[in-house]
Amino acid sequence: MTTNPYIKTEWFDHIVDVTNGQIIQDGTRFNASRANNIEEGIYEAYNWLVEHENRLLRMQVLLELDGRAPGNSGAFSDTLDGSTNKLTKQIAIADITQAVSAGATVLTVDNSMGFVPFTEVSVYDSTNREDVLVTAIDESSKTVTVQALTNAYVKGAKIARSNSKVDEINKRMLIGEWGTFNVSVSEVI
Repeated sequence: MTTNPYIKTEWFDHIVDVTNGQIIQDGTRFNASRANNIEEGIYEAYNWLVEHENRLLRMQVLLELDGRAPGNSGAFSDTLDGSTNKLTKQIAIADITQAVSAGATVLTVDNSMGFVPFTEVSVYDSTNREDVLVTAIDESSKTVTVQALTNAYVKGAKIARSNSKVDEINKRMLIGEWGTFNVSVSEVI
């Protein structure tokens, strides 16, 4: 257990007898040394709060990983504190090459590399999104077998270990975006 390094200043009011002008109590003088001590204390307290929040976020991520898939074999993890650790962000992502209906369990994909059985993945397109557990991978036929889907998905939908993105400014994990775009070609003269 660490001790508090901040050195408190005990402040006293400057009290003068109004009838005769005699000083009853000398007040504590405000000077640069005392002001800098206050500033240093505030700065270090704020640093501690930021470090504490990062530790809490890391514990939250680790608990969520364990709750989503015990023994998760390296599922997505980002400690959100900029430090490296033994857990890494898994970036396996693939396009579904054939439309699937609700209830489907086998997804034909353009690439099944990086997906691991018994880990959770997100399946999403411009309309629907859900998280399902991978039950099998067949790299030769480029298929990923998952729990039965609740929604139907179009050809070109995504399957990913994580579709999250990290808000670097606020150090928060957010659900990523996916959608379709209209592109037009025009000639420049």
